[in-house]
Amino acid sequence: MNYTIKKAQLEDLDEAAALFNLYRVFYRQQPDLGKATAFLKERFLNNESDIFLVIANEKAVGFVQLYKLFHYTKLQKQWLLSDLFVHPDYRGKGLSVALIDRSKQWCAETDACGLLLETEKTNDIGNQLYPRCGFERDEMHNYYNWWSQTHNVYL
Repeated sequence: MNYTIKKAQLEDLDEAAALFNLYRVFYRQQPDLGKATAFLKERFLNNESDIFLVIANEKAVGFVQLYKLFHYTKLQKQWLLSDLFVHPDYRGKGLSVALIDRSKQWCAETDACGLLLETEKTNDIGNQLYPRCGFERDEMHNYYNWWSQTHNVYL
């Protein structure tokens, strides 16, 4: 399959938001293209994340969204691979791996020490994909969430 990967810009907002909306539906959220668009637009305008789109057949069919973190022991920038999604019609063609590879390249381009990600234990596809792409499961840490009462601004 012929494809390209490009760093998304504000002019790619509509295509990115359509995929982001489908991604949220994958994680059992109600579809809401308007809120997905507003959320990504804010990320673009505030330079809060970097998004890469995979383009096939002249349209965006997948994306990865990265957020900047800082690693406390390596004392370097690190990227959180927050969101990875390929449209169901284009799965099984290596596009997720290509997006991960582009994310690794972004680490080199930005002098970052690596990528961090988390996924649901029930995400069978992701839990098979990530080790194949060189990710190691962290057995040493527990991850906890605290949610403020106003955390659902976009939900």
